Amino acid sequence: MPDQALLELFQRLAMALGIGFLVGVERGWRHRDAPDGTRAAGLRTHAVIGLFGGLTGALLPTIGDLGFLALTLAFAAAFITFKVRESLRDDDVSVTGTIAGLIVFALGVYSMWGDLRVAAAVGVVLAGLLAFKDALHDWLDTVTWKELRSALLILGATFIALPLLPDRAIDPWEAINPRELWFLTILVAGASFAGYVAVRVLGKDVGVLAGAAAGALVSSTVVTAELGRQVKKGETHALVGGAASVLAAAISVGRVIVLLALTATPVVPEAAPSLAAAVLVFVGAAFLMRNFDRENDLGDSSQKLRSPLDLVSVFQFAAFLGAVIVVGRIVADAYGQAGLLPFAATAGLADVDAVTLAAGSLTRGGLEPAIAAHAVMIAVLMNTLAKGVIAFVTGGWRYAALYFAAALAATIAAAAVWFLVTPLVGPMFGVQVQQGASLAAAMFG
Repeated sequence: MPDQALLELFQRLAMALGIGFLVGVERGWRHRDAPDGTRAAGLRTHAVIGLFGGLTGALLPTIGDLGFLALTLAFAAAFITFKVRESLRDDDVSVTGTIAGLIVFALGVYSMWGDLRVAAAVGVVLAGLLAFKDALHDWLDTVTWKELRSALLILGATFIALPLLPDRAIDPWEAINPRELWFLTILVAGASFAGYVAVRVLGKDVGVLAGAAAGALVSSTVVTAELGRQVKKGETHALVGGAASVLAAAISVGRVIVLLALTATPVVPEAAPSLAAAVLVFVGAAFLMRNFDRENDLGDSSQKLRSPLDLVSVFQFAAFLGAVIVVGRIVADAYGQAGLLPFAATAGLADVDAVTLAAGSLTRGGLEPAIAAHAVMIAVLMNTLAKGVIAFVTGGWRYAALYFAAALAATIAAAAVWFLVTPLVGPMFGVQVQQGASLAAAMFG
C-alpha cells in the first residue's frame, strides 16, 4: 500500500476513534457516579464502537456487501441487547443512548469513505445534543404552545412557501420582491428569536447586563423601557440600569452591522467603521458605569418580551419593511437620493432594522452605497435618540442622563470615524469586503 494511502487510512481510523471517544466522554461523564461494570456503554465502549465502525468500513472492499452487512447486524444486535438489559434493570425507557451508539458506529463507517469534515461536524453535534440534555429539556418546559405553533408555521412558510414566491418586483414602483421581502423578514425574526431563546434559557438568575444583552437581540427599545420601569420603582439602581440600557444599545447597533454584512455588502465599507466605533464606546461606557457601582446587586434580568416568531409580529414587520422600501423608492424617484435621508430619520424612530434592510434592497436596485450608508447612520442616530426619550419617560432624569451621556460619546466617536477615518480606509476595506463576499459566494452558492 502506498505511503499516502496508508497515511489516509490511519487518519480516517483516527477520526472514527475520535468521534467515539468524544461521545464516550459525554456518556462517561454523565454516568460517572455509576459503579464499574453497571453501564453498557461508557467512554471506552463508545471509543471502541467508533473504531469498530471504522474497521468495518475499511474492510468493505475485502469482505464485500454481505460481509459488511453481517458485521453491522451483529454489532447492532449485540449493542441493542445489552442496552435493553440495562434499560430493564434501571427501569429506563430512554432510547437516546442506544441511538447514539448506533450513530457512532455509522459515523465510524462514514469516516472511512466520506468527507472527514462532515463526520467531525456530525460527531460534535451529536455530543452537544447529548451534553445539553438538561438545558434543552428545561427550555422545552418553558416553551408555550403558541410559541411552538408560530415557529412551526413560520418555518413551514419559509421552507415550503419561499421557493414558490415570485423572485421579481410585483408593484408599480418595482420595489417589492416577494421572495426577498419574506427572506429579509425571516432573517430578522430568526436573529430576534435567538435572543428570545437566550432570555428564556437564562431566566431570572442572571444579571441585568446579561439579560439586557440577550433581550436587545429581540428589542432594545423594550429592554430600555423595562429597565427604566425597574429604576423608577427602585428594583434596579440607576447606574446598573443605565449600564444595561447602554449595553443593549451596543447590541442594537451591532445588529445593524450584521444585517448590512448579510444583505448590503456594498454599504459595509461606508457605514461599518463608524458603527463599530459607536459599539465600542457603548460597551466601554456600560462597563465603566458598572465599575462605578459594584456594591449594587445586578438583580432580576427578566424582560417582558413577546416571541419574535409570533405570526402577528412577523407580518407586521413584513408590512412595515415593505412600506419602507416602497416609500423609499418613491421618495428617491421624486426627490432624488438625498430625499431618502429625511425619510430614513422618520422611519428610524420606529425601527432601524427595517431602514437597514430597505437600504440594502434599494442599493441592489441602484441606490448609491454612500447614500444608503447616510440613511442607515441617520436612522441609527434617530433610533438612539428615541430610546433616550423613552429612558427619560420610564426611568427619570438620572437614568436618561446616563444613557444620553453614553449616546453622545458614541455619536462623537462615530462622527469622528465617519469624517476622518472612513475616507482613508474605506476604499481598501471595500476591496476586502468584496473579495470576502465573492469567496463566500463561490463557497456557498
